Amino acid sequence: MSSDLLSIGRSGVKAARIALDVTAQNIANASTDGYVRRSVSLSELSSTGFQGTVRDISLSGVRVSQIQRNADAFRQSEVRRTGADTARADAEVQGLESIEAAVENSNAYTAVTGFLSSLQQLRQNPTDTSLRASVLEAARNVTGTFQIASQELDAVGTGLRFTASQGVTEVNRLATELARTNLRLSRAADASSDQSTLLDQRDTLLQQISQYGDVATTFANDGSVQVRLGGTGGPLLVDGGTANALSSTTASNGAISFSLATTPTTSSVTLSGGSLAGQSLALTKLAQIHDDLDALVKDIVTTVNAGNTAGSDLDGNAGANIFDPAGLTAATMTLTATSGRQIATAIAGAAAGSRDTGNLDALQSALNAKDPAIAMDQVLFDISATVNGRKITRDALKTISNSASTALAAQSGVDLDTEAANLIRYQQAFQASGRIMQVATTLFDTLLNIR
Repeated sequence: MSSDLLSIGRSGVKAARIALDVTAQNIANASTDGYVRRSVSLSELSSTGFQGTVRDISLSGVRVSQIQRNADAFRQSEVRRTGADTARADAEVQGLESIEAAVENSNAYTAVTGFLSSLQQLRQNPTDTSLRASVLEAARNVTGTFQIASQELDAVGTGLRFTASQGVTEVNRLATELARTNLRLSRAADASSDQSTLLDQRDTLLQQISQYGDVATTFANDGSVQVRLGGTGGPLLVDGGTANALSSTTASNGAISFSLATTPTTSSVTLSGGSLAGQSLALTKLAQIHDDLDALVKDIVTTVNAGNTAGSDLDGNAGANIFDPAGLTAATMTLTATSGRQIATAIAGAAAGSRDTGNLDALQSALNAKDPAIAMDQVLFDISATVNGRKITRDALKTISNSASTALAAQSGVDLDTEAANLIRYQQAFQASGRIMQVATTLFDTLLNIR
C-alpha cells in the first residue's frame, strides 16, 4: 500500500512539474510572434497487480500523455486568406495613390486649359505679338507638364517593380525555409517539444508567405505541408523538402507576371491575394493611365499641327507644325515652333499682318471636338475614383482580417491571467503530490517499526 502511494505521489509530482514547465514556457513566450499556447494532456495510469490476474488492478497515478498545441487549422487558414486579401488591397492602394499623385502633381490639366485659354485670348487680337508669345509659352508648358507626368509615372512603375522583385526574393527565401522545416518535421517525434516548435515555425512561414501571395495548403500526418501558390489550382511552391523558385517577368507596357520553375516546365502563376497581386494590379492601372495620356497627347499634337498647317502665319507664310509630329506620346511631346509669329491665325493665302481669324476658329473647333480638357479631367477622375473605391474595399477587408486574427489569438494565444491561475493550480498539485509521498514514507516507517 505504501509503495503504491509512493508511486502515485511520484507520478503526480512528475506530471505537475511538467505542467509547471509548460505553463512557464507559455508565460515566457506570451509576446513571441507565432507562438501557439501549449497545454498538458494527462491520463490515468494503471497497471496489472503484482499477482498477475486480470481483475487485480493496481492504481499507479497519472502520466503526461502529450503536450498539445492549441492550434486551430481552420482559424489559421482564415487568417492567411483574409491577410492575403488585405495585403493585396494595401499594396494596390499604395500604388494607385502614387499614380494619382504623379498625374496631379504634374499640373497637366492646368496646362491644357491654359493653352486653350491662350488661343481664345489670341482670337481677340490676332496680330498682338505678346498674345502670340503667350500661346507659344502655353504650348511649351503643355509639353513640359506631360513629360513630367510621364517621368513621374515611370518612376512609380520602377518603384512598384522593385518592390515586387523584393517580394519575389522573400517568397523564395521563405519557401526554402519551409521546405527545410518540412524535412525536420518528418524526422521529429510525435508530441515532442521539438515538433511543437517546428509546427509553430511552419505556421509562421505560411503566414508570412500568404502576405505576398494567396496559398493553398495540404498537411501530411507528420505535420509537413504542401503549398500551392495562387490557390488550389496553382502550381506547387513547396512540396515536402523541395521549394520551387518564383520569378517575375516585365511586359513591354511595364506590367508584371509571375511563374514558378516547376519540373519539368515553368508554370505561370495567377495571384488573387498578397502584396504581389496588389502591385501587379497597380502596374496594370499605371499602364492604362500611361496609354490614356499618350492618346491625349496624340490628339493634341495631330489636331494642332493639322490646324496650324492649314492657314497662314503673321508673316503671310504657310503655317508650320507647332509640335514635333513624331512626338506623339507624353514622354516625347516636343515644341518645334520657335516664335509666336508662326501661329497661323488667318486662312491660307492671307497677306502678312492679316487680322483674319478664320484658321484660328477652325483650329479651336477641331480642338473643341477632341476636348482635351475634358479628356484630361476624365484621366484624373478615373484614377481618383479608382483610389477611393479601392480604399473602401481595403478598409472592409482589414476589418474582416482583424476579426479573423482576433479569433485565432483568443483560441491559440497566451492569456497571462489564465497562465497565472494554472501556475497556482499546478504548484498546489505539486505540493499535494509531495505530501502523498511524505505520507507513504511515514506509513512505510510505521510498518518497519512494528514488532
